[in-house]
Amino acid sequence: MAVRSTLQLGDPALRMPAADVPEPGSPRTAATAADLADTLADWVARTGYGRGIAAPQIGVPSRLVHLHLDRPWTLVNPVITARSETTWEVWDACLSFSVQFFCKVRRPTWVDVTYLSPDGTRHDLRADGDLGELLQHEIDHLDGIMAVDRMTSATTLCMRSEFEHRHRDESPYHP
Repeated sequence: MAVRSTLQLGDPALRMPAADVPEPGSPRTAATAADLADTLADWVARTGYGRGIAAPQIGVPSRLVHLHLDRPWTLVNPVITARSETTWEVWDACLSFSVQFFCKVRRPTWVDVTYLSPDGTRHDLRADGDLGELLQHEIDHLDGIMAVDRMTSATTLCMRSEFEHRHRDESPYHP
């Protein structure tokens, strides 16, 4: 439907928990999901980065996430219901940082997620690896948490040019 502006780090709206979507199949939800898809596609076209986006990033305080890995995928009211005790460190960036800097974050190695599809069907999923990390990142947005809140150390913070030169191949953003 439309490419929307993406709120940037420092905007207080990014720190507000999002509300549940009451009607997954409503025209309003479908329009927001389409805007998320268009906005993510625009980021990928302009920067080469972007695997997912959450509704709060476009100023919509709703529990709605759009991913595009091997296919487009919209999750309504996703919630992490279980986490592994084991963790891993992974490079992370964010559209709400204009993909200008990266940092290492610590995340559980797997998560169980419950969500609704846009038609209202309930799904349960165990996700690990890149998908598990991405779901944690996007669901964090729904809870008002940013990747910098999960940063393992300020010493991992690096600008995009340095990340691409030194670390991209060891990250979820590898070519």
